[in-house]
Order: sequence, then C-alpha cells, then structure tokens
Amino acid sequence: MFRGRRFAMKSPSVRCLLPLAAILALCAVVLLPEVARAGGGPENVLLVVNRRSYNSLTIANHYIQLRQIPPGNVLSLSWHPDKVETTIEQFRKEILAPVLDAIGKRRLTGQIDYVVYSSDFPWAIQLKSDMDKFRDALSKARASKEEGVWAKDPPWLGLLKEVASPNALTYLHQAVMADEPVRLQTSSPPGYMELNSNLYTRASGFPASKEVEPTQGFRAAMQFGPGGRPILIGGRSYLLSTMLAVTTGRGNTLKEALAYLQRSSKADGTHPSGTIYYVQNTNVRSTTRDKSFPAAVEELKKLGVAAQIVHGVVPSGKRDVQGVTIGTKEFSWPTSQSTILPGAICENFTSYGGIMRATASQTPLSEFLRYGAAGSCGTVVEPFALAYKFPRASIHVHYARGCTLAEAFYQSIACPYQQLIVGDPLCRPWANIPQVSVEGVEPAATIQGKMTLKPSATIAAESKVAGFELFIDGWRRATCKPGEPLQFDTAALADGYHDLRVVAVEAGPIASQGRKIFSISTDNHGRKITASATPSGTVRITTPVVVTADSPDSIAVVVLHNSRVVGQIKSAAGKVEIKPAMLGYGPVRLRVVAIGKGGPQDYVTAKPIELTVTR
Repeated sequence: MFRGRRFAMKSPSVRCLLPLAAILALCAVVLLPEVARAGGGPENVLLVVNRRSYNSLTIANHYIQLRQIPPGNVLSLSWHPDKVETTIEQFRKEILAPVLDAIGKRRLTGQIDYVVYSSDFPWAIQLKSDMDKFRDALSKARASKEEGVWAKDPPWLGLLKEVASPNALTYLHQAVMADEPVRLQTSSPPGYMELNSNLYTRASGFPASKEVEPTQGFRAAMQFGPGGRPILIGGRSYLLSTMLAVTTGRGNTLKEALAYLQRSSKADGTHPSGTIYYVQNTNVRSTTRDKSFPAAVEELKKLGVAAQIVHGVVPSGKRDVQGVTIGTKEFSWPTSQSTILPGAICENFTSYGGIMRATASQTPLSEFLRYGAAGSCGTVVEPFALAYKFPRASIHVHYARGCTLAEAFYQSIACPYQQLIVGDPLCRPWANIPQVSVEGVEPAATIQGKMTLKPSATIAAESKVAGFELFIDGWRRATCKPGEPLQFDTAALADGYHDLRVVAVEAGPIASQGRKIFSISTDNHGRKITASATPSGTVRITTPVVVTADSPDSIAVVVLHNSRVVGQIKSAAGKVEIKPAMLGYGPVRLRVVAIGKGGPQDYVTAKPIELTVTR
C-alpha cells in the first residue's frame, strides 16, 4: 500500500482566471427559506483536506467515495504535514476561520453539521495566549469592581491544561472565535475550556448516575442551553468534528486508515449482534468511571444489545467486541486475543492516549483503530482523573439508540477540549435507515423546466419517515412531507450534469437519514459541452492527464477536483494538463465546467471524469 507518510507535497499553482466569488458560484445555488433540518448524512459534512499531503488527499479521495460526499462540500487548505502542533492564533487564522468562512460563502450555513479533517493537520493546539488574555481581563475587571465576574478563581481553573485538540476547538467554535477559554461574566455561556463547556450533552461530568440521559440527534443550527435543552437564544451552537486519521508519529499507516474507514462504512444500519464490554480494575483510570457501568449495561440490554462488565485490562478472548470502554495505562490488543467488529467505538481513560508524537508514553488511541475500530479518542495533554473530560459509559447507549459516531461521542463528554477524536463520524450501526424510492424522473434523464418527484420510503416497523429533502449538487433545494411531491424548476440551474439526491428523514429525536442518489442532465439554456481525459481510467501518479474540452460560446473552461480549481482553458475549447500529484491516490472525480458570458446560469457542466490514481 502507499507509504510516504510524512511527505510534504508542494501544491502546484493554478493561475485563476476568475475571482473567488465566481469560482464559488460554480457550486452555489439560490438560498431557500429556512426549513426543518436533519443532520447525519454526507450532505451535512464539510470535509477539510490538506493539499500538501498525499496521505490527506488519498484518505479524502477514498472517504468521498465511501460516504458519497458532494464535491462542493470539500475544502482544500494548505498546511505543512510535519507541523503537528501549533498555537491557537495560527489554528484560528489558518484553519478554523477558513472553515467557517467556507461554510458561509458556499451558502451551507444551517446545512453543515460536521467538519471532518482528513489527516496531516495538527493534533495539538497550544492555548497559552488565550489564557493569558483571560487572566489579564479578569484582573482588570476585578480591579474596576465590575459586576458579575468571578470573585475568586474557581477551584477547577488550575486543572485546565493549556492544550487542546483541533476537532474539539472546531466543535466549540463559537467560544473559540470569541477568544473565550473561560467566561469572564459568570452568567454567560461557558468558555471552551470549562468543565461544562459542552451544552449539547445532557449529562454532567459526574459518573455515578443510576440513569442514562436521553438521546437527541444533532443540528448545528440549534442552540443548546444547560442540561442539553434546545433553546432559541442565549445558548451555544456547535459543529461535530473528528479527524479521519493521524498518519504521523504514533498514528496509523495510510493502509490502516483506509481499512478502518472502509469497514465502518459497511456497518451502517446492520444492527450488529456483538457485545459492548465495560472493563473494570482497581486503577483510578477505571474507578473514575466504573460506577456508571451498570446503568449503561442495563439500558443497552433493554435495547436488545448485549453488554457485559468484565474485569481486567481489556476484554480477553472475546470474538464479538462491538464496543469497549476501558481504563488502563498500557495495553496490547493482539495479546487480548479479542476481535473488534465493524462499527465499534473503542476508548480508553488514560492521560496520553491522544498525544501522537513518537516519543510519548502510554498506549495511543491508534491501537484500537489499527485492529478495526470505527472510532476512538484520547487526550492531547494530561487531563487529570476528571470524568468531565472523558466519554461517559452512555456513549455506547447513544450509539445503540441510532446516533452517528460523532453524535455519540459529543453527547457523552461534558468538557471535550482535550479529546482528540479519530475515526468515521458518520458511522451508525444501529440507525433505522429509510430505504428511498423516487418516481418522476429516470436516472441520467435530460430534463427541461419544472421537475416533480414523488418520493417514498420504507423503514423499520417501529419508525416513521418525517419528510423528504431534495439536494442538487449537494445543496438542499426543496423539502416535503410524506405523500407530497418534491418540486423544482430546473431552469434555475446551469445546463449539463447534476448530482440529484432525495433524502428521507426518520421521525423522532435521532432523525436518521436514507437516500437515493442518481444523476440527471438539464437543458434549459441551449448550452453544450464535451470533455474527455487522456489517459483515462487508471493513471499513474507520475503521468500527466490531459483534459480536452469544447463548449461553443464559452469564454473559459475550468477543471475542478472537488471544489478546488486544478486547471483552466482560457477559451471555448482546448486542452489543459493536470498533474495527478495534485490529486492524491485513489478514486478521483474531475468536474469540467464551461463559463458562459451571462453568469452562473450560463455555465454548463460535463459528466465527471472518473480516474483511479496509482503508483
């Protein structure tokens, strides 16, 4: 399998013919009025790729194919892959701000619920400057006798180590972008480092509860107040976030990362028959959480999911590990002679499980992923034995009730800022997935004018479908209730190829999704384009690909890899050479778009060129 894990690839420059606003318009659509939103699918993901890393590009290429991520939902950033730690200022400026800016400029606000980093981004963010500013502001507020500030330092302030993970800071983006590690006014929503910073979870950090908290699906458009209750104003909004892989230091190889992502994608909706194991021992890493194990086991059994409390370090000789919660300094999964099944969440309560530098001690989270887990987590700095900072035992209950992996993680951690969460955020083994059918248009049909679709769906007997959503080219265009049609006037689109998706949303708090995906072509404006590539099919990374295009009456042709411009023809017809090194290994789709004189509606898009890039 492909190696070169720490190779820093220079990004070939492409001189843009069009300004940024016009490039974004290649994917943009007319905004619709606000409608009921549903998260948990590929249309709700912004996938962030490091274009300077073969590993990042390659993992993203495969994940896009596995999860059918729309091309407009992929953001390309430039980051040196060897820079595995950075400051909060640099993270905020070079990663988080561009992510939030892309969501806004692409008109995806309210649609994106997940920000997913491919690989070769920093896994540790230094927070000292933010905490210095907080302490300075607190000192000045006390000196001026400002009302509502902390009269004295809260006892937990000294436990907030000044290092965070990138996925957690992305999740806590509102407080992070406001430079609020700790709130100055005690009546304000919590800062991103506080022990109760995560208002999405309905659980406190205390592990001794005899009951498991309710489960709810996630929406970035929602605000959450104390106790995880959705509120209209005055709360916090979040963005679910994980890293697909860490491929430096103690992380996983590219081969391992692709293997566990492929396994997890096949686990959706399988309602597996494996067992969730909670492992007890006398170490503080176990005793901090184990009082909550019995309630979780009881609730899992009510759901029909096997669960056991066992004693030791890891489950021993178990061939049916569908999930595991342990607490130990070090472990070796092969010596356990246990088997992790597809879709499993496996996590360990220990100090350095998320520190990925090669010289670190204790067993890293990558050990679980190496042997097939769909997701794991670990802290990127000493967290102290605080239950607030780790997943509660209920993580497996939320998962078994039908949540995605990311929803299960973030519903169970009260203070997530130190947790590096790695794996497939969309994995959902116990989801009730609607099976969607669509009448009214045939796949690959050419359409003019108004389009009327009649969607229907079947779902498990205990569930119902709340409604349907129509996505074209990754953007939500229309919604309807069961029994109603989905209607859209295709004259609002550019001519040519379009990706069409009809998504059914389950009724209830989880709102699991199912979808039917196919392509159509539109012909409303008389625009035409032909495009081809040489060589086609499988191409070597060192062999240039020549894209030939012809579109009468166009002023230029743009070639995109996802939403990134990788080539341009400055006329109506011609050729452009694309270097596969810009694309990464694996499955690649190139979009060829001709630019007309009359704005985005006068563009025309060719059928995508599909390649497989190999050594």
